[in-house]
Amino acid sequence: MIDTVVMTLRSWNFRIIDPDRFEPSARFILNGSKPLGARGYFTAYQNPTKEEFRKGIYKPRLTLINRYDFNLKKRETSLRIELSIPKLLFGNNFDEVTFSDLTRSVELLRTGLANMSVAVSEYSIYHAPISAIHYSKNIVLTDGTTTSYLLRKLKECNFKLPLDVNQADYRNEGHSYRWHCNSYEIVFYDKLKDLEIAKISEKRTIEKDYQLQLNLNKTVRKTSPFEIIRLEARLNKRQKIRQDLKKINFPVDLIYKNLFNPEISRKILLKYIDEMAARRYPIIDYHPPNIEAMLSDLIVRNPNLGIKKALQLIGLKQILDSVPFRALRTMFNSYSKRSWYRLVSDAKKVNLPSVMSPFKIIRDHINQFKPVKLLDFQPQMLNNDKYKLY
Repeated sequence: MIDTVVMTLRSWNFRIIDPDRFEPSARFILNGSKPLGARGYFTAYQNPTKEEFRKGIYKPRLTLINRYDFNLKKRETSLRIELSIPKLLFGNNFDEVTFSDLTRSVELLRTGLANMSVAVSEYSIYHAPISAIHYSKNIVLTDGTTTSYLLRKLKECNFKLPLDVNQADYRNEGHSYRWHCNSYEIVFYDKLKDLEIAKISEKRTIEKDYQLQLNLNKTVRKTSPFEIIRLEARLNKRQKIRQDLKKINFPVDLIYKNLFNPEISRKILLKYIDEMAARRYPIIDYHPPNIEAMLSDLIVRNPNLGIKKALQLIGLKQILDSVPFRALRTMFNSYSKRSWYRLVSDAKKVNLPSVMSPFKIIRDHINQFKPVKLLDFQPQMLNNDKYKLY
């Protein structure tokens, strides 16, 4: 449901008890003695250590910011709090939160901040403005479907990327796929493989703060089909959050208690799945036994399709069985764009025997939106009688 959140509190919503817990000391911010300098602001940090994570102690990342507020016409201090809600609650983000966890998350966050010498009321947390939020879903595959298969199918899509998307990556030897832009990211990755990579180096992982979860390696080794593909919609700007809430007809104030909502999470994730599915043409998933069978299907199901177009589509299908759509488009960069888009349009509109989309598995899990708890999958895991988070 909900994973990472970034909330920003104004100076009247919190109190620093021990400023020396920050680096550099927050005394320079609190007494206003530190010049803001050329950047126009000054920051101090308090972050959890790897040793704390290894001991199973989870803490949020804190950034204290002092800048000149032109509306108030004075220097103002704010506190940026970044944390993973499931790690706060369970010590891992394999287990997923539910709406009933809202109250406990506020209580634990308030206690955790107090241990970091920051006093905050529960009311301030409930009503904390959210500047970034990551909605997610762990999709457990126990029917023999593999994460590598689904990630490979994502790569095959003809992604004419939206205007605000500036990068699409197929990373870590095919164990992850993402859309990336300045305001949001859509990430798919092999959750178990990411955990294995973390044992070697966290620099190559999709997720951070894996030290807290490394002991799950023993727990999630499988004896029968058991894989997890994780989907995250990382909305990193308030404007983007508002845009997406408007598109799913769910306008709410961007505060913690409002955005901690499974229905928002489900609709946001479905929105992006539908966008990606719309960019996947049926011809990719159509696999006739031979060329003659494909030609027959084209003629019977598309009576107005000319000979030239039929032959072009057969040739396109043969190439796409070996070359991804985007790679093929790159090869044709020197040719007429008009000819390419005409061919792509024909491939999108052609009528072929219906086949199951690889997105159906993902979409079905999101529609059901059943919270994943690793304990529910004990039969698929080794050492299930010794399952521990710490």
